[in-house]
Amino acid sequence: MATNRRLFTRSSWPETKRLTEILREETVGGVLLLIAAGVALVWANSPWSSTYRQMSEFEIGPDWFHLQLSASAWAADGLLAIFFFVVGLELKREFVAGDLRDPARAALPIAAAVGGMIVPAAIFIGITVAAGQPENIDGWAVPIATDIAFALAVLAVLSTHLPTALRTFLLTLAVVDDLLAITVIAVFYTDHLQIGPLALALIPGGLFALAVQRGLHRWWLLVPLAAATWALVHASGVHATVAGVLLGFTVPVLGRHAAAEEFEHQLRPLSAGLAVPIFAFFAAGVTVGGWSGLGDSLLHPVTVGVIAGLVVGKPLGVWLTAFLLAKFTHASLDDDLAWRDVAGVALLAGIGFTVSLLIGELAFGYGTPENADVKIGVLCGSVVAGVLAALVLVTRNAAYRRIEALETADDDHDGVPDIYQAQQD
Repeated sequence: MATNRRLFTRSSWPETKRLTEILREETVGGVLLLIAAGVALVWANSPWSSTYRQMSEFEIGPDWFHLQLSASAWAADGLLAIFFFVVGLELKREFVAGDLRDPARAALPIAAAVGGMIVPAAIFIGITVAAGQPENIDGWAVPIATDIAFALAVLAVLSTHLPTALRTFLLTLAVVDDLLAITVIAVFYTDHLQIGPLALALIPGGLFALAVQRGLHRWWLLVPLAAATWALVHASGVHATVAGVLLGFTVPVLGRHAAAEEFEHQLRPLSAGLAVPIFAFFAAGVTVGGWSGLGDSLLHPVTVGVIAGLVVGKPLGVWLTAFLLAKFTHASLDDDLAWRDVAGVALLAGIGFTVSLLIGELAFGYGTPENADVKIGVLCGSVVAGVLAALVLVTRNAAYRRIEALETADDDHDGVPDIYQAQQD
C-alpha cells in the first residue's frame, strides 16, 4: 500500500544554511584542487619532469617512528590526516545533530553509498579477472570513493541551480562514502600491524578525547596530543589518516563543551585550501609518455577497471540503490524532482580523486606502473563522469531555477524563506 513518504525532501532552514556554507567552502577547495592537479600533470609531462619527481621523492623528517618520509608521503599520510579529521567532525555531527540522526533520512544516503561502493568494486574485479590479471585485484577499492570537493567544483563551473535537497544528498553521500572508504583502508590496506605503537596511541588519543570532552580546547594542548596519536598510529602500520577520523569522533557535538562546529569552521579552510590541493599536486603528476603512452595506458585492465568503475559502476550503484529503495518502501520523489535529477547527482558521485588516488598508492605502491595506470584512470574517469553529469544537469537548469526561486522566496523579509516557515507551521 502506497504511503506519503518522500525521498529528497528539504532539510530544516538552519541545516540548509549550514550545508550551504560548507558547499561554498568545499567548492573553493575544489577549484584549488583542480588547479593543483593541472599544474602537476603539466609539470610531470614537461621537459622539467625530473625536478617534479625529485621534489616528490625528497625525504624529510626524523628517523624515529618511521617519520623520515618523502614529500609525497607526508602529503598523503600527514596533510590528509587534517582532511580526515574534518571528515570525522562532519560525520559525528551528521549522526548526532544533523539529518542522519533520523533513521528515515539516513537510510537513503547510507544505502546509496553502499551501493556506490559494491557496484564499481565488482566491475573492477570483473575486468581484471577477465583480463587474466588477478594480481591487480588489490585495486578494487580505487573507484569506490567520491571526491566532494572535486564534484562541487564541477557544480560551481556549471553554475547549475541544483535543488537544495539534492545538494544535501550529494554532500551527505560523500561524507558516508568517506567513512566507508576509511573503513576499507583500515581493514584491507593495513600491512604488518604493530600492536605496540597502536596500543601506545591510546594514551595521547585518550588524553585528547578527555581534553575536548572537558572543554580544554587550547591549541598548544590538543595539537601535540593529536600529533603524537598520528605518529604512533603511523608507526603501527595502520594508515595514519584513520587517526584523523577517530580523533574527530571524540569531539563533542552537543552540550556545554560542544566544539565540533567550531573546530570544523577553523580547520575546513586549512583542509580544503591547503591539505587537499598539496596532496593533489603530489598525487596527480603522472608521466603519460606522449599520446602513444597514454593510449597504451588507457588499454591496460587497471585503467579500464578504474574508468568503468567511476563512470558506470559508481553512478549505477548510487542511482539503482535509490530507485530500489523507493520501490521497496513505496516512497516517491519530492514533487519538483525527477529521476533524471538523481541520475545527474549519481554521475557527480563518479568523480573520484583524493581518496581514490590514496587507495591506488596503498594498493600498488608509489611510482609503480600500476599506480600510474590508476592515476590516469582516476583522472580520465573523473573527467568523463563530470562531463556526463553536466550534460544531464544542464538540461534541468530551467527547472532548477524555478525550484530555487520557490525556496528562496522571503516575502515577509524576516531572513527565513517562506517555504521553510510553511514547513514548520
